[in-house]
Amino acid sequence: MYDFNGKVALITGGGAGIGRTTALAFANAGAKVAIGNRNIENGEETVALIERAGGTALFQRTDVTVAKDVEALVARAVREYGAVDCAFNNAGVLSRLNMIPDESEEDFDRVMAVNAKGVWLAMKYELKQMQKQSRGAIVNNASAVGVVGTGRGAASYAASKHAVVGLTKAAALENARLGIRVNVVAPAVIDTDMGAGFASDLKITMQEFGRVHPVGRVGTPDEVANAVLWLCSSDASFVTGHTLMIDGGMTAQ
Repeated sequence: MYDFNGKVALITGGGAGIGRTTALAFANAGAKVAIGNRNIENGEETVALIERAGGTALFQRTDVTVAKDVEALVARAVREYGAVDCAFNNAGVLSRLNMIPDESEEDFDRVMAVNAKGVWLAMKYELKQMQKQSRGAIVNNASAVGVVGTGRGAASYAASKHAVVGLTKAAALENARLGIRVNVVAPAVIDTDMGAGFASDLKITMQEFGRVHPVGRVGTPDEVANAVLWLCSSDASFVTGHTLMIDGGMTAQ
């Protein structure tokens, strides 16, 4: 169990799935949690779950593609809680499954705006605050297809997640001597609504999807959340610019 008492964790896309699970994990470890999410109902529900468990959290409606929204989320966390010690830039969307010649320009732009620009904007404002503090840890959420390719008609999604890995490495190097660490998690298929939606688009079950992983199953949101907390903890104090695969061995093949 990690100890984040006295720390402030900021999470984008904290209204469901991996984001919600990670928000709850930070709160259970003692952190005050600032949650950004585009869907108001889901974001407020995450706060309610944290508060019912005795934790402290706030929700700010945030579209990560809009700079003023992201800036306002970071500013509110600092105003109400005094700092941003940890950040998990998790908000993301899937692309529609089309081969490159059939994909629309609009869909490509939408995926890149949320998954790549959204992470860039989040780090832009988080890093400004962390540089003032001379401390902080950021974890970005990429994907296993941010490290390898995919032939499943999700080229724009893979491109956006490769961008997240590159942004992470650059940010880690820029801030390595400033007391700030930046890492990235790269999950394969995780048992969330998003994962189930992807399986449905491919017309397979989640059990069948699990077979793409050598361990023979899909991952759980808890397994990703545990990795995020470790990367934000003092146990990972010598880890920066790293891509942590959470993929059941998929990319080892």
